[in-house]
Amino acid sequence: MITNDRLVWQVMTILIVCLTPLINYAQSSSNATVQALDDIVAVVNNDVIVRSELNQEIALLLPQLQANGTAAPPRQVLERQVLDRLISKRLQLQRAKTLGIEVTDDMLTEALTNIAARNNLPLEQLRQALENSGIDFDSFREDTRSQIALSQLQAQEVVKNLRVTDAEINRFLAREADTLLTRKEVRLQHILLALPEAPTPAQIHTAEQKAQGLLKRLKTGEDFAKLAVAHSDGYHALEGGDLGWFPMAEVPSLAVDLSRTLKKGEVAPPFRSPSGVHLIKLMDFRGDAPAPMTQTHARHILLRTNELISDADARTRLTHIRTRLINGEDFATLARAHSDDTGSALKGGDLGWVNPGDTVPAFEKSMNALAPNALSEPIKTSFGWHLIQVLERRNQSTAAATLRLKASEAIRARKAEEAIELWRRRLRDEAYLDVRLNHGEDE
Repeated sequence: MITNDRLVWQVMTILIVCLTPLINYAQSSSNATVQALDDIVAVVNNDVIVRSELNQEIALLLPQLQANGTAAPPRQVLERQVLDRLISKRLQLQRAKTLGIEVTDDMLTEALTNIAARNNLPLEQLRQALENSGIDFDSFREDTRSQIALSQLQAQEVVKNLRVTDAEINRFLAREADTLLTRKEVRLQHILLALPEAPTPAQIHTAEQKAQGLLKRLKTGEDFAKLAVAHSDGYHALEGGDLGWFPMAEVPSLAVDLSRTLKKGEVAPPFRSPSGVHLIKLMDFRGDAPAPMTQTHARHILLRTNELISDADARTRLTHIRTRLINGEDFATLARAHSDDTGSALKGGDLGWVNPGDTVPAFEKSMNALAPNALSEPIKTSFGWHLIQVLERRNQSTAAATLRLKASEAIRARKAEEAIELWRRRLRDEAYLDVRLNHGEDE
């Protein structure tokens, strides 16, 4: 359950970020249109995708491409790419329906409110901004619902099965511990191959070739400082290109992104600006380990609602179970007998040590309000109705322990990306597909 919840709320964050360009576009444009043609463009198992769905998806995508400065491919290529995405999405939604995965209206409203807040809009203005651009709010709303459902599905089908070993964590920390630290200051080295104000293509080519040659020499072990003294046209060439320490807020704009992403000792590929061609190395950085966190050891009993069990039924059943617990019956025994969270039910409802953000907000709020050994009233989340008991709490205060937790999360995220892609391919391989997108002779 914890893994499912974390991925669901991470996907909401991703939605907020990814949809920001769309909202900005919607506020400034009123020219988007959706062509309502309903010929079938693909058959996906026992379902179909029609032309209007494809056009609507393209209408949502184009503003994002524009906001990112990415040129859209030719229309025929774009349609093929978007249709492929729609087929994958439809297959996943079919699987989610089979497994009974649903996104409640409350959960969806919270996600949309967060999207609106990220764009400094109340929810009603988000609706107006989209509709002013020709984007139907109800379609946008249901697309957001689908994205959350897909994240729940992927968590249940793929992510929950991923395991991270101590050996993997040790290897990660040996290579990439610095990526988990908060960077407050960075020390940079710089080589500038200057160009005139209006360089010719030949001058640009010569400078870029020279930069590539210097990069090759650096990769073979030559000293950056010596090459800077010999070749850089920058002001700090005689100091070996050493720019000194910068607080992150004061890093020169051309190096801001690199300062966040380069590893210690790494040199970025050459890039050009109006002043010339640059090579930048991250010599060092200073920062803090991730902040300490309070972990909660908890267990729960979950009842999911469905066609046969209403909210009222689930709450009543949990109230009876709670009375039995108060009268002395064993929590683990009742969890094994009644909980619909099969993963934790086998362990007597035990969720292990829960980190902040691991569960959905409603669950976390109720859990945090409980003293050790206290038992909650029945509470509702997007997954159903829960009884929660807190067993103990601890402060994960050492830097080493916190780094290991962060490393485990980073490894799991990398594994998830690859595993989800393989799972999507398997869904497609096992499906019946009939693609009818017709572009004429070249199709």
